[in-house]
Amino acid sequence: MIRILGKSSSINVRKVLWLCVELGISLDQEEWGSGHRSTQEPEFLALNPNAMVPVLLDGPLVLWESNTICRYLAARHDRQDLLPAAPAERALVEQWMDWQATELNNAWRYAFMGLVRHSPEHKDPVQLAGSMANWHRHMRILEDQLSRTGAFAAGAQLSLADIVLGLSTHRWMSAPMERPELPAVRAYYERLCERPGFRLHGANGMP
Repeated sequence: MIRILGKSSSINVRKVLWLCVELGISLDQEEWGSGHRSTQEPEFLALNPNAMVPVLLDGPLVLWESNTICRYLAARHDRQDLLPAAPAERALVEQWMDWQATELNNAWRYAFMGLVRHSPEHKDPVQLAGSMANWHRHMRILEDQLSRTGAFAAGAQLSLADIVLGLSTHRWMSAPMERPELPAVRAYYERLCERPGFRLHGANGMP
């Protein structure tokens, strides 16, 4: 059986858990991370020198980076609806996955740490305001894309792009801050909430 190492509250672990519901597969999850077994243990560092969750183990294969894990699982189960085989269609899905990891995540990091995690190192009001403004700016980019597709990030049907963006959207919707009204994003969130896997691992009360 596939093993996933990572605590259930991690946003990056949750995207993998949601995907497994969509794929209809089970896995053996082990809780690693703050509050559980330390990712600084030599056993974990031998698998992922970054000391980050999740880590996927499939026989001899060891994978880290949650979006890569999602790509692997979709391809392993030949789910071309989630990760198309055609180069152009696949590139559109992966474009939004990469944007989530490199652009959107960096925008919200300071605000999330200050507002949700209450980190004393993330309380500067100027930096907080700047991070929130940047977070909203990036969500407006998603708003424009969803207004064009009328449904999901890369088109008319759910894809891996929505697995990763759905968790980020939930984080934006649940953060204790004022948000601009983005009707396409709100409709998107409600659409995702119709999916059992998202309700279980995405919109489950965890930020």
